[in-house]
Amino acid sequence: MQVHNDLYPVDPEQLKAMMEPGPEGPIYMVNLLKFREKAEYPDGRDSDLTGREAYMIYGRAVFELLPKFGGKGLFAADVTHLSLGRAEELWDEVAIAMYPNRAAMTAMSLSPEWQAIAIHRAAGLKGQLNIETVRPSGAASALFGELGPG
Repeated sequence: MQVHNDLYPVDPEQLKAMMEPGPEGPIYMVNLLKFREKAEYPDGRDSDLTGREAYMIYGRAVFELLPKFGGKGLFAADVTHLSLGRAEELWDEVAIAMYPNRAAMTAMSLSPEWQAIAIHRAAGLKGQLNIETVRPSGAASALFGELGPG
């Protein structure tokens, strides 16, 4: 399995899929984040921020923006160890956000508010994986119990 961290969708099929309705009910976006050593702003501005610090400016603003689109931030934590499997390089942080559906996530990403703060995301991230997930139904969901609506 090859893995490529990206900042934006580069595959036309991924972009096309983001515009489709997607699964019923809420989606949980798992973000695997890799930070730059030093922030690199696309507009060339000087900065003494680390990549993580620049991304945290974005992260705090997104946390405030999510409810306007029916979503919310659920979880964020540093990656400290790979317990199983192998990876050439680990991500720095995992974050999970809930959206009522894929359309809400796409609408937020296209909003003027998101566009205004995204410069800090681009400055701070070396790359990331965004993995759309939904809660399983039936026997699989009983494995861990019902966690509620998020």
